[in-house]
Amino acid sequence: MTKHGAVVVPEDAVVAAAAVGRHFSFPPPRTGGVGGDSCKKLAAQQIDLGAAVVGSWLDSMKASSPRHRLVAPAVAAAAADAEHDEWMWWQEKHPSALGKFEALAAAAKGKRIVVFLDYDGTLSPIVEDPDRAVMTDEMRDAVRGVAARFPTAIVSGRCRDKVLSFVGLEELYYAGSHGMDIQGPTNAAASKGGEEEEESVLCQPAREFLPMIGEAYAALVEKVEGVIPGAKVENNKFCLSVHFRRVDERRWGAVADQVRAVLRGYPRLRLTQGRKVLEVRPAIKWDKGEALRFLLSALGFSAAGDGEDDGDDDDAFPIYIGDDRTDEDAFRVLRARGHGAGILVSRFPKDTCASFSLRDPGEVKDFLRKLVTCAAA
Repeated sequence: MTKHGAVVVPEDAVVAAAAVGRHFSFPPPRTGGVGGDSCKKLAAQQIDLGAAVVGSWLDSMKASSPRHRLVAPAVAAAAADAEHDEWMWWQEKHPSALGKFEALAAAAKGKRIVVFLDYDGTLSPIVEDPDRAVMTDEMRDAVRGVAARFPTAIVSGRCRDKVLSFVGLEELYYAGSHGMDIQGPTNAAASKGGEEEEESVLCQPAREFLPMIGEAYAALVEKVEGVIPGAKVENNKFCLSVHFRRVDERRWGAVADQVRAVLRGYPRLRLTQGRKVLEVRPAIKWDKGEALRFLLSALGFSAAGDGEDDGDDDDAFPIYIGDDRTDEDAFRVLRARGHGAGILVSRFPKDTCASFSLRDPGEVKDFLRKLVTCAAA
């Protein structure tokens, strides 16, 4: 009989884990306890707003766009060769999580796997209309299978209720608004609201910002969505997303200028960048990495974050899969822990703190299925 949450791997795969070991060489630190007070304490520190406005927002927005070139065939061929070489070099540093699955599983042997998943670009493809970012039934089955064997959380910039409606699995943990709205597994009654839902909420460190976010949302709808064709402002409850995927590239600079103009009236909100989206968030020390630490503590594991060595006390092996810049906060937490696996979903080389990579949601689905198969062996 297989212990719930354990992964069974061939004995010879333990040798292969030596290649993975270099990714988990940091001493794992420790953090404090869990609960409402811990949640508020972690979020209490204000961050420096200066970094949010340094450099060119337009250049940053262009960097989030898929590569596209109109060049002569000979130039295109040379560029393709250079990109192939760059990809192969990047893959050596961040190998495929599918190709290195046996080694990764060996590194997790004897520990309890905990799975964290981003949504957009990870479980569903990036689409023009964010309201149509639905996951396939096959992906849902893969996630359901993982959740039946391992504690599983969705960590998304989306509103928690919206990502729950997309995923449709109430047995998961959900961390919406970049981890600022965390809720544990619910039953059918709790998902409809009422006292059960209120009691199931684990952490909302930015509740005091709700009126301010509502005001900023109305202003952005008026000044951005109502003025620039293709722009869409999404209210994710504890943060706002300004999508410019459908905006003419010549107007991207105008989008950034208008958003920053609105935020001058809200100095306690900060601006960050995602994949063809500008994110407006409360200026508190909270992100997907903090959400990962909080959830690990809520599950009874060490939060591992303040530099103290846990020794053998922490038997968790977190696996975090995401595709966006905001997921880097979680990847950094895993690096600091000294064990666990960050997996970046990307078709292009990127600077990342992740140890492994997958190319697209299709490979994510295959990886999740392999986890299920391995656990059932």
